[in-house]
Amino acid sequence: MTVVLDAMGSDHYPDPEIQGAINAARIWKEEIILVGNQELIESKMRDYDISGLPIKIEHAPDMIEMSEKAVQSGRQKPNNSMAVGMQLVRDKKAQAFVTAGNTGAAMFNALRKLGRIKGVLRPALSGLVPVKNGYCVVIDLGANVDCKPDYLVQFAIMGVQYVKKMLKKENPRVGLISNGEEPGKGNQLIKETFPLLEKSGLNFIGNIEGKELFNGDADVAVTDGFVGNVFLKSSEAVARLIYDALKEELSASIRTKIGALFAMPAFKNLGTMLDPSETGAAPLLGIDGLVFVGHGRSNAYAIQNGIRAAREAVQTNLLSSISTAIQEQIASTESI
Repeated sequence: MTVVLDAMGSDHYPDPEIQGAINAARIWKEEIILVGNQELIESKMRDYDISGLPIKIEHAPDMIEMSEKAVQSGRQKPNNSMAVGMQLVRDKKAQAFVTAGNTGAAMFNALRKLGRIKGVLRPALSGLVPVKNGYCVVIDLGANVDCKPDYLVQFAIMGVQYVKKMLKKENPRVGLISNGEEPGKGNQLIKETFPLLEKSGLNFIGNIEGKELFNGDADVAVTDGFVGNVFLKSSEAVARLIYDALKEELSASIRTKIGALFAMPAFKNLGTMLDPSETGAAPLLGIDGLVFVGHGRSNAYAIQNGIRAAREAVQTNLLSSISTAIQEQIASTESI
C-alpha cells in the first residue's frame, strides 16, 4: 500500500507532516509519499533518522494557503501539492491521499483530478463526532451549503458504508438533524428528505436533535453542509470551553488541586475523547478516490492517525462499497 501525504497542508507545515509520516512508516512499514517543496522537505528531514523507512518525496512547486480561495487558487496553481498528490492516486501509484490543508481546495482538486463516483450527485465531508459510548458520523460538514433532498439521501447511504467499514457496525442507525424529533419538524429541506429516508431501506430512526446525537442514539447524522459546519464548529468550541473551565476550576485552590490528582485519569480520558487528533482525518465521501482531510492545526500524532484512517479505508474497500451502495440506490429508484 502507498499513501500520499500533502506535506504543505497544516498550519505548521512541513514539520507535523514529516514527523507523522516517519511515525506511520515505522509502525506500518508501508510506503508514504510526501508531496510538496522538495528542497524544504529534504532540509527538514536531515534532522531525522529515516534510514530504511519507505518514505519518498514528490516535488510540487506550488501550495495552497489556508486563507486562499479554493477555486481561484486551484486554477492559478495547477501544480499545487494537493493536485500533484491526487494525480498519483489517479495514476494508481498510490491508494489514498491525506491532507491537513484547505478543505475547499481539497474538494476542488479532488473533483478535478479524481471526479465523483458514478451516480453520486454531490460529494460530502464526513466527520467522526465523539458521543456516548463511541462515535457518530456526521455528514455533510461543509462541502455543500445548499442541498436538495436527494443529496441528503445519498449522504446517508455513504455515511452508512463508512460506519460499516470503519466502525464495524452492521446495521447503522441513521438520524436526520432537525429542530425537533417529531415527523413534520424542520425546514422544507428536512420535511422533503424525511419520507425519502423512510423509503430508502436504511435503518432510519427519524429526526434527531443534539441530545439524541450526543447520547449515541444514531450512528449516522445527516444534514446539509451549512448546518453541519455550524454544528461542528459550535460543538468543538463548547467542548473546549467546558474542558478549559474544568481545568481552571480544578487548579483554583489547594482543595481542588488535591481532588484533581484523584480525578486525573478521568480528566485525561476526557481530553483524549475530545481531541480531534485521535481521529486524524475524515474522508471526502463520493469522490472516486480516497481523500482524507484533517484539521489545519494537526500535529504529528494527528497526521499519523490520518494516515491510519486512510490505510483502514483501503483495507476495508470503502470506495467500492460506497460505489456499490450508490448503484443499488439508483437501480431501486429507477424500478419504482
